[in-house]
Amino acid sequence: MTVSSVVVSHGHARELERSLPGLVDQVDEVVVVANVPGSVGRTPEGVRVLENARPLSLAANVNLGIASTAGEYVLTANPDTIAEPGAIAALRGFADEHPRCGVAGPQMRWPDGTWQPSRRRFPTVRGTVVRRTPLRRLRPPYETQREHYALDEAPDGPVEADWMLGAFLLMRRAMLDEVGGWDGGYRHYCEDIDLCYRAMKAGWERWYVPSAVVTHDYAAVIDKSFLSRHTLWHARGMARFVRKHPERLLAL
Repeated sequence: MTVSSVVVSHGHARELERSLPGLVDQVDEVVVVANVPGSVGRTPEGVRVLENARPLSLAANVNLGIASTAGEYVLTANPDTIAEPGAIAALRGFADEHPRCGVAGPQMRWPDGTWQPSRRRFPTVRGTVVRRTPLRRLRPPYETQREHYALDEAPDGPVEADWMLGAFLLMRRAMLDEVGGWDGGYRHYCEDIDLCYRAMKAGWERWYVPSAVVTHDYAAVIDKSFLSRHTLWHARGMARFVRKHPERLLAL
């Protein structure tokens, strides 16, 4: 078995109706983790569903799915992502040719077809303060993004990345085993940064592969509002990341 896919649904039955059909045709097995009741409706043949007795964090649910699969690669796919035909084969093929590639991420596009930034640099103190506070309104929209996060870079060929959005990632199981999987202590936000950072420290490469194309109906809640529960969750996630990796405090 080559590629197993894990999809975590927190009440996203409607989104799964659109995303699962294109996913099952491109992988060897699909496991959906239903975090709360009503998370899964009718599913394509062969999809396995794990029902949680109580809600867990996204990362903890991903780990549950990983533990119940057997593929050499594990693909995490959010319910709001739709893989174009051949997308997963492109990620897998690239990883096969690069044995130290622990994580491969696709080019993401908004539902209207425009390019969506998904390849990022690791966070810095200054960049986080500017981007996650009203200070970001004092500068042109992408100036801070360009300086700190490379959000406006759209390479047309494979390039290495610090980290990529966890909404759709192909991960080598050997890498996951070595770093201990995802950190279930993150409630929501920053678990993808943490995974890629630990992969980097263990010597695994992370690659952005734009020939693989995925549509992502990204809500980007914390990019639209400064004060919400999501803002608090993100702040807690960043605090956990810094506690685990205090050397990032020196990355101004």
